[in-house]
Amino acid sequence: MKRIIKRILIKFSGEALAGVDGFGINTKILKYLADEIKSVINEGFEVAIVIGGGNFIRGVSAAKDGIIRRTSGDYMGMLATVINAVAMQEALENNGLEVRVQSAIKMEEIAENFIVRRAIRHLEKGRVVIFAAGTGNPFFTTDTAGVLRASEIGASAIIKATKVDGIYDKDPNKFSDAILLKEINYEDALKENIRVMDDTAIALARENSLPVIVCDMFKKGNLLKILKHDNDAKYSIVKQ
Repeated sequence: MKRIIKRILIKFSGEALAGVDGFGINTKILKYLADEIKSVINEGFEVAIVIGGGNFIRGVSAAKDGIIRRTSGDYMGMLATVINAVAMQEALENNGLEVRVQSAIKMEEIAENFIVRRAIRHLEKGRVVIFAAGTGNPFFTTDTAGVLRASEIGASAIIKATKVDGIYDKDPNKFSDAILLKEINYEDALKENIRVMDDTAIALARENSLPVIVCDMFKKGNLLKILKHDNDAKYSIVKQ
């Protein structure tokens, strides 16, 4: 699919919505994220979103003692992403934006079924589209779902919002001499000490030549600076 320069997909974790609480949804964070996304929309960008579900449950964690099967745990995680998607929809609509949630698992009373052509049409009309329930399949992360949906809608990049400025050669929270890597290739992103996303997500991004931008979503205005190529923007990019 042809890449649309002003179309992006933002991926952030469910834990981001919980803040310091570590569980559930912090409405102040929802409001902050809605403000940041609105500033991007106001500049003419088309925005899609994928949110994880780790603020409620992770499939791997739920299945670790063998009582819950991994497949069931992953489906539980997908349902958690739907909760987050609906919360994000409410925050964005409260901020005056039009929003549609599309789910990979059918639940018509809550969200549209995922249909890529419909999603693209929503984006063309200036609506934010939130993709929920991951890929709809167990054993795949929401990082992989984000790359998949970004590729399907023809986004120019996927932005992975984190709590750090970008990709470092080692954990900046543990090592004061950690170096920010402004630009790396897909092969380097697959290295154990980097771990930008899971291997499946990076491999899919490489296959589709989809740039992955890693940035601090909680540095006010940074997202818009990145998209406008501001010299003050803090981020790293993974590409060919």
